[in-house]
Amino acid sequence: MRLNRLPVHPGAIYGIVKELRTAAEDFRPLLLAGAPGPGRELRDALTAGGDAQAVRDLSGTDLSAYDVEGAGLLLYVIEGEQVAAKDEEALRLADRKGVEAICVLVGAGRDPVDVPFVLATNVVQVPPGAPLPIDRIVELIAERADKRAYMWAARLPALRQAVVEQTIDKFARQNGILGVAIFIPGADMPALTLNQIRMVFRIAAAYGEQIDRDRAFEILAVIGAGLGFRTVAREALGFIPGVGWAIKGAIAYAGTQALGKAAAAYFEAGGQARIKKAVGSVRSRS
Repeated sequence: MRLNRLPVHPGAIYGIVKELRTAAEDFRPLLLAGAPGPGRELRDALTAGGDAQAVRDLSGTDLSAYDVEGAGLLLYVIEGEQVAAKDEEALRLADRKGVEAICVLVGAGRDPVDVPFVLATNVVQVPPGAPLPIDRIVELIAERADKRAYMWAARLPALRQAVVEQTIDKFARQNGILGVAIFIPGADMPALTLNQIRMVFRIAAAYGEQIDRDRAFEILAVIGAGLGFRTVAREALGFIPGVGWAIKGAIAYAGTQALGKAAAAYFEAGGQARIKKAVGSVRSRS
């Protein structure tokens, strides 16, 4: 796919590449703190097959302002449903430093527990004797990580599926809204395409692909099949007045979802590295 066939300026694409590289240079690890026993179990689950340095484990120690400032997200473990003074102080520190916290209550009852300085939706309660709900915790990390999610996914395979799914859902929703909100026919195409490119690049980065100006041209080939659905939306708009805007939004949403899943499958299979390896194998036998 040639870059000049895209309905966006190359400078906008290079801007996305720069955005990813700048974010990578400001990598901040997950900070794990609180009860050391279940904390170590959680650390082992998150770092399995990945980079242990992506999770900074300070379980069993008191957090300092420096520890919290360098974190991308705080994962705090408490045994039981009683929040001790030291736990509240650590969570207050994270709140003051603007670092979102996820709290795991191990051995808590079924009744909701109010944890100071932590959103109720960020509290995971584990009944006595139950195993740690790793899948639920991973999903919550992916939801709360936002722009840092793909950087953690590249280093921690345990997070990758949840992060990629969250990334696809996020951009599909954005494009669904854009498809409805922009009324001038064709004017939405650059915005939708830029969102698709940003989505694909983040998925690529989540699989450890290095995103630079040269690699960007190779990766853009993945989104080529996704550009045609906008024509269908414009056709539907012309034939069904009144509900056309809803159809535009639905097609923008579904098209972005399909494109994201195709990109994920592509990088899951090895992306460009797999293709180059196959080409090299053929050449070696010729």
